[in-house]
Amino acid sequence: MKTFAGRKLSRPTGHRRAMLRNMAASLLQNEQVRTTHAKAKEVVRVAEHVLAVAKRKTLASQRWVAAEIPDRVIRQKIYEVLVPRYQARVGGCCRVFRLSARVGDGAEMALVKLLQ
Repeated sequence: MKTFAGRKLSRPTGHRRAMLRNMAASLLQNEQVRTTHAKAKEVVRVAEHVLAVAKRKTLASQRWVAAEIPDRVIRQKIYEVLVPRYQARVGGCCRVFRLSARVGDGAEMALVKLLQ
């Protein structure tokens, strides 16, 4: 996994890694996810790294992606839909849109979408 030298998000390392992996898997499956702005910027890093490694199509890269995204259905979508879509792009497969503040605590919200 890519080193988590970015935002700590007030979580221990294991919890943060698991949360970002799960959010990246949700982003790749649903092609959009709604979260706080700080988490959104970190999820983009993880999801784009997964896509970049998946584009290599080597056995080692397939094993790395399998370790990061354990769900077989999501991995199938990555290789059959997303990799061909983004093969010509060097990076920048995700976009972060700012939303209004959350009602409960006023946290700045964001929508992360995969580009078409």
